[in-house]
Amino acid sequence: MKYIRLTKEQLEELHPEFITFLATQSIDKKEWDEIKTNKPEVAEQEIDVFSDLIWDKAMTNVSYIDHFSANYIFLFKCEATIVYSYVINTSNATVDFLSAEGIQWLSENMFSDEVAIQRGKKDISEDRNGALFAIIKQGGIISKGELFSKLDLLLNQ
Repeated sequence: MKYIRLTKEQLEELHPEFITFLATQSIDKKEWDEIKTNKPEVAEQEIDVFSDLIWDKAMTNVSYIDHFSANYIFLFKCEATIVYSYVINTSNATVDFLSAEGIQWLSENMFSDEVAIQRGKKDISEDRNGALFAIIKQGGIISKGELFSKLDLLLNQ
């Protein structure tokens, strides 16, 4: 398996797509019920293959990922072969970027000595989707890129 198995809830949400997936393999409801009962390991393999297909499609469509922690913010712009990043952190131990107050503090102190902003760039041409999935597994959230774009604009004026 390249990614992780979809949860029961995710599979339920994707039930129509899963039925279509099984149909492409000439597996109807009766046969699927039989596989689940008599060959549970085969059923799990089918779910794993379906999960990988779904994750792969989802990762292909990712353009931005944000990851917040108490003292760091990681913003990623994901292109075909390169991921660009901004890493924002603070030396002020009282600031928590997971709170509204922390974000407000950052907006007021963005260019102070207590805030460090680093730019990065990484080649992900070997396995783009795997690299992005790794970021998401560590807590990254797929976003529309508003923060990345605003920061990029601010720093490149």
